[in-house]
Amino acid sequence: MEQWKDWLRGLAARRPGAGRDGAGETKSAQTREQLALYWKAGREWSRIHFRRWTHLFHGAAAGNRAVGPVSFLLVSAALGTALTITTLYSTSYAVVVDGQQVGVVADQNVVDQAIRTVEAQGTQLLGYDFQVQGEVDYQFALTLKSELSQERDIRNYFYGQLNEVSGQLRAYEVVVDGRSMGVVKDQRALNQMLEGMKDQYTTENTVQAEFVEQLDLNSVYAVDDLMTTAEMQQALEANATGETTYTVQKGDTFNAIAYANDMSVSDLKALNPGLDINRLMVGDVLNVKQLIPTLSVRTLDHEVYTQPIQCPVEEVEDSSMYIGDTKVLTQGTPGEARVEADVVYVNGYEQERSILSSTTLREPTTTVMAVGTKEKPKTASKGYFIWPTSSHRINSYFGGRNLWGSYDYHSGLDIHASYGATIKAADGGTVTFAGWRGSYGNLVIITHDNGIQTYYAHNSSFLVSAGEKVYQGQPIARAGSTGNSSGPHCHFEVRIGGSAVNPLNYLP
Repeated sequence: MEQWKDWLRGLAARRPGAGRDGAGETKSAQTREQLALYWKAGREWSRIHFRRWTHLFHGAAAGNRAVGPVSFLLVSAALGTALTITTLYSTSYAVVVDGQQVGVVADQNVVDQAIRTVEAQGTQLLGYDFQVQGEVDYQFALTLKSELSQERDIRNYFYGQLNEVSGQLRAYEVVVDGRSMGVVKDQRALNQMLEGMKDQYTTENTVQAEFVEQLDLNSVYAVDDLMTTAEMQQALEANATGETTYTVQKGDTFNAIAYANDMSVSDLKALNPGLDINRLMVGDVLNVKQLIPTLSVRTLDHEVYTQPIQCPVEEVEDSSMYIGDTKVLTQGTPGEARVEADVVYVNGYEQERSILSSTTLREPTTTVMAVGTKEKPKTASKGYFIWPTSSHRINSYFGGRNLWGSYDYHSGLDIHASYGATIKAADGGTVTFAGWRGSYGNLVIITHDNGIQTYYAHNSSFLVSAGEKVYQGQPIARAGSTGNSSGPHCHFEVRIGGSAVNPLNYLP
């Protein structure tokens, strides 16, 4: 038994290991040689004494040798101890890094493999040759097999070092639709900024807010230049050229729409190849250039609101009125409905509205309208215009224009016409002026039955005089170049309530 105790003491003796330098490898090799000798001696001692105890046990059982109870118990205890040690325990190494024990392994190769794995992954992640830090030592021990550390346990310790280093170097690359916008350091400030971009478009009705473009935040480590959060926000909100639509409103002109969108007329034409700009009508939808941010915000709002219900109209024939003329006899009262809808906005502009329900709160009352049945005279207004010239070619459009190097507001259309060509009334009405008027030169003004006026300027001569009734298409003047004019043409205006509007909105 004394030999057994001495052997156990030898196993428990501390055997310091080495780092990963050359001297450490030699020291480690020597330690392994000593352990091999100890292990061989231990196995031999166990083999001899195990056979001896077995022989004694069998002898006692067979009655060949008298064995007292005490001797039998001692033999059984020794045998049980040996079996317990060899079954439950294993020779091992306590792994110590910079004086701190980080685990216990049966083989030092477990530690070496863990270090190689962490260093390889760290090098790939950080973009430079990463090495774990600290001096690794080993202390010999006898350990329960169930308490031995796995390789992943050792890896996790060294991953802690990698995580600390990567945390100090980690930055965040902002990528929009696959395009890198730059790199920032502070993840928390970056997330707050992105949420702030959404918040500027959210209301109490907003149920969802998201970015239109694909936004990715990638962890990076090898970075040359860093942006501040403010610089990143400026880059994301910077405008990029896109296309959107515009619905023509009353009084709009092709020139004015182009001017309002910082476009040339030719650019606007290129975006609308199938549109006849000479026949621009209220309600027409144009493609126009719009400046939109690099990163747009889409919101979904659930809205509840009221809207009017239009009055139904009841028509009553009136033979004292001309066909096409109407007059309200009884004005109805609009109703009111409660509407529930989901509305999609992009950067605050409505894109889609889905009506979920509509409940009538108040029914509308009926509007009674008289409609004329009497045939109109030839000179009566028909309510629509025709071109005043045989040519439909426009030399200069309504609205802003560049005239001789400076901005000028053009109140009508300059329509191509040769000298002396016939100028016709756009609709029936009364000639309320025929004479000279400043820059207009020789001017004819026709007031139509609905109060709208049309102007015909720069004429060479008159074919009508003030006070005459004229019909649609009747010759009223000859084209010329009087007044402020650079050549023969017809300057045609449409005025409603005394204000000039775009004639193209009223010509066929």
